[in-house]
Amino acid sequence: MANEIVIAQTTIDDEDQAKALAKGAVEKRLAACAHIDQPITAVYRWKDAIETDQEWRISYKTTTDRLPALAAWVNQEHSYDVPEWITLPVSGGSEAYLSWVVEETAAP
Repeated sequence: MANEIVIAQTTIDDEDQAKALAKGAVEKRLAACAHIDQPITAVYRWKDAIETDQEWRISYKTTTDRLPALAAWVNQEHSYDVPEWITLPVSGGSEAYLSWVVEETAAP
């Protein structure tokens, strides 16, 4: 397959913002779909303090071709100074599903 499939993830501290980030990326065909996990507890160091907050994780299914545009859009729309942004390669899966991801993220 010409386009490799990846899962890109970010987190945010507001459920409505998580839904907006998920929906916007799919509407713009930057991701074929996005899953929002139930609130998780994040423990992290920020500005020399240990913080504990509730966050929602958004997992986007996209292609390597669309990944730069998705990353730029999420960074622009995200409310954090330094949003989490990690990508995970997809090493296999249903050929029908992987093809669907490619089709749904094809630039208009």
